[in-house]
Amino acid sequence: MTALLASVKNYQEAMLALECGVGIIDLKQPERGALGALDIPDIKTIAAAVAGKCPLSATIGDLPTLPDTVHAAVSNLSTTGVDYIKIGFFAGGDWPSTLACLASIHHAGLIAVLFADQEPDLRFIPLLKQAGFAGVMLDTADKSKGGLTAYLAENAIAEFVDSARNNHLLCGLAGSLKISDIAGLMAFRPDYLGFRGALCRQQQRTATLDAEAVKAVRQCLAQALLKPESLAF
Repeated sequence: MTALLASVKNYQEAMLALECGVGIIDLKQPERGALGALDIPDIKTIAAAVAGKCPLSATIGDLPTLPDTVHAAVSNLSTTGVDYIKIGFFAGGDWPSTLACLASIHHAGLIAVLFADQEPDLRFIPLLKQAGFAGVMLDTADKSKGGLTAYLAENAIAEFVDSARNNHLLCGLAGSLKISDIAGLMAFRPDYLGFRGALCRQQQRTATLDAEAVKAVRQCLAQALLKPESLAF
């Protein structure tokens, strides 16, 4: 079943998302970029409050994909109590060496983030499984130029989901998603759909999380799960 991942930027938003019954709470600071990171003390506070109530993920930040840089950030985040650690694999980085260096980190929930607006190489997905990653997701790096479906056609999204599933990885779709995207994306049966802007006041990702918007997205997702066409693939 496809879950709702809600990105939140502070303790208050995390508690609101929890009250609204989201499937995954994702810690991310939108003012700091596509995968902007919260400060470690704040992450620890939220993790302690959410523990056992809802799966929790957090990003390491918009960091260059370089071994030492990523290893240090993941090591720090692995001490916070989050269930999943999201790592962006940005264009131009040293992906193979970064994967190799992460082998020494014993955290069961590493999630790779590939960017639809940076022509992601889906041949990388099997290597993630070999490196011990738990999942992979699609997102967009530039939030000003359209969402996921503006960059990838249906066949490319289907190929991504199929590759993740064939490699026994959790699979997520995100990238400036709107409530109108839900019905179409549900056909691919991802493990979760990730939202930020659509959950906020005035649909602005840097604004405050809005309870009614969260409930509307959650309700739309639940309705889509009941429709036969959501199982098309």
